[in-house]
Amino acid sequence: MRIALDAFGSDRAPFPEVEGAVMAIKEELCQEVILVGDESILSAELSKYFHDPDRIKIHHASQRIGMGDDAAAGVRSKKDSSMLRTVELHRDGQADAAVSAGNTGAFMAASLMTYGRIKGVSRPAIAIIFPSQVNNEIILDVGANVDCNARNLLEFAHLGRIYYKYFFGTQEPRVSLLNIGEESAKGNSLSREAYKLLSESEELNFIGNIEGEDVLRGVTDVIVCDGFVGNVVLKTVEGALISIFDILKEQFDKDWIAKIGALLSYPVYSYLRKKFDHTEYGGALLVGLNGSSIVSHGRSNAKAIKNAIRAAAKIAESGFVKHCTDYFERF
Repeated sequence: MRIALDAFGSDRAPFPEVEGAVMAIKEELCQEVILVGDESILSAELSKYFHDPDRIKIHHASQRIGMGDDAAAGVRSKKDSSMLRTVELHRDGQADAAVSAGNTGAFMAASLMTYGRIKGVSRPAIAIIFPSQVNNEIILDVGANVDCNARNLLEFAHLGRIYYKYFFGTQEPRVSLLNIGEESAKGNSLSREAYKLLSESEELNFIGNIEGEDVLRGVTDVIVCDGFVGNVVLKTVEGALISIFDILKEQFDKDWIAKIGALLSYPVYSYLRKKFDHTEYGGALLVGLNGSSIVSHGRSNAKAIKNAIRAAAKIAESGFVKHCTDYFERF
């Protein structure tokens, strides 16, 4: 697999991108990484690492879309941006997937304008792999579409089902609708109408509504919601986990008895940090497009970039886009 990487996307670019690409090649996560961005800067940074020049290449791009840039305007005005050149490499067949830790809205806009939507999909969505007590879950949408209708949520459910099936190898993943109660009559008009469509779909293993308190319990595989709700859930859980670990660290540092307790509980503490560490999962897939684009967190370090490359290679190898195209032609 050949992965095109926007090397000027993250907050600390290009340092995490270059190191992450080197790590990905050393761990044999893909055959080739194409770093896209200012050639002189990338060459200087890459020279600090021992690497195979045949497997890490540089594609020059003179511009960068910043986090503060307007998404659509940035893509239209900066035709030689590292982000746009990254998705164009994928579109033109020079890469099997595209990865960026840059402006999420701009990356969605660039991908949508470059690849286009899969026929039958009205809106693409952002699907994130989320850890739970039992298994990994996929939540979508987590930010691409603030306002949705019931048909959009139905499409998200089908896209999430295909993603989970081919990424995790589960034949009939369980699909749930995020709501304020388990009963079919609960929620607003959108939730009730979406519930009806989801329950009537014979292709889905729809198991009903799921409440916020169950998101981390692992009672389902695919969680469907609109982008507003999904983004709030994602940021709330991220913030809660950070606060919990900070509180634990603060208590562990209080006195020598607490330090002994911390030492004894370190294996569990370490396990939990790793399980809920976003860098372990790399990034989120933009689903519903005629291409594979993976967006990472702006704060991504080299490990996160490496794992985003891993995810991109796995998604490309699974033939996810082709499976979606074939499915929606029938659907």
